[in-house]
Amino acid sequence: MSLLKRFSLLDLVIITMMAALGIAIKPIVTPLAQIITGPLFIPGGVVAGGFYMLWIVLGYGLTGNKPGSATLIALVQALMVLVSPFGNHGAFSLVSYTLPGIAVDLLYLLVRPGPTSPPRAFAGGVVANFAGSLPVLTVVMRVPILDAPLVFLALLTAVLSLAGGLGGLVAFGLLKQLRRFKIGVE
Repeated sequence: MSLLKRFSLLDLVIITMMAALGIAIKPIVTPLAQIITGPLFIPGGVVAGGFYMLWIVLGYGLTGNKPGSATLIALVQALMVLVSPFGNHGAFSLVSYTLPGIAVDLLYLLVRPGPTSPPRAFAGGVVANFAGSLPVLTVVMRVPILDAPLVFLALLTAVLSLAGGLGGLVAFGLLKQLRRFKIGVE
């Protein structure tokens, strides 16, 4: 409960909105990504993840770079997925949806103050996408990451990084535009 005390009502509204937008965009983006990734035998969620992880990075910035905000966004997403028809990983969704927020919070604790520049936002998207995709690939889809050919691992790493990073850059662009309209915390 003490974690929530550091957030204003506006912060909590932003956190909830970012979580909802992340969940709402997933069923739209994932099939489009699967069209591109299917022939490469890469799960569509690896590419799509970069674009629905952007809401975690954006939410972190909109709350004034408050530690814990990314984790709260991801946790709200996990809880939403558990009670919605979109979730297909059962209780594991608590892990796979919350880890990206934890990863973003940890990254921004190390490189304060948060997604205040394109490289920081890019990095936030990358760590979120890795933290969300790798558990699903290894636990749910049972992809043998440690035994996979080097070419597959290189391609997977490149796609995860590029998709996550691009999502982070989109988050930075949105954050910049929203701040022009005085939306969020300065």
